[in-house]
Amino acid sequence: MIISFGGEAGSGKSTIAKKLADKLGWPYYYIGGMRRQKAKEKGLTLAEYNKLGETDPSTDLEVDKYQEELGKKEDNFIIEGRTSWYFIPHSLKFYITVKEEEGARRIFKESRENDARNEDKKFQSKEEALKSIRKRQKSDHKRYQKYFGINVFDQGHYDYVIDTTDLNPEEAFQKVWEIVEKRKS
Repeated sequence: MIISFGGEAGSGKSTIAKKLADKLGWPYYYIGGMRRQKAKEKGLTLAEYNKLGETDPSTDLEVDKYQEELGKKEDNFIIEGRTSWYFIPHSLKFYITVKEEEGARRIFKESRENDARNEDKKFQSKEEALKSIRKRQKSDHKRYQKYFGINVFDQGHYDYVIDTTDLNPEEAFQKVWEIVEKRKS
């Protein structure tokens, strides 16, 4: 079984996906992390890299081809990425959602504790994080619509939608785990 995660910034999808991979003993692939690394190699923030991608499809195509091949060659792994549901259509697809304000609060908090996200800058407020999230979603929507004709934020593409706004990380994970456990049986 291949399990893919997509969703909104600050929803906890990375936390859930990593924990699920650990519990199952399966590999975890993080497409956003690959994109962040590519941006860093070019001396760009993720926002700058996304902006470049609006006119240069290679910024997306390389990681998208990678995940498509992964879905054809491997089994029993967890993958997190905005387009994973599309490039691995036979995966069990989770969309993790959160209210915008809560997602921004979580990202602001994380940015204060960890600089690994390679965002525009270290956010000075939740409002700055919210502005960055909206800018990123707009760029993501534009690129994926342009290159693939898809809306990655359309929850109808997924098998399960889980709202984590009022859940702590353990509660969110348990919701996913219950579904996975039933599917594995």
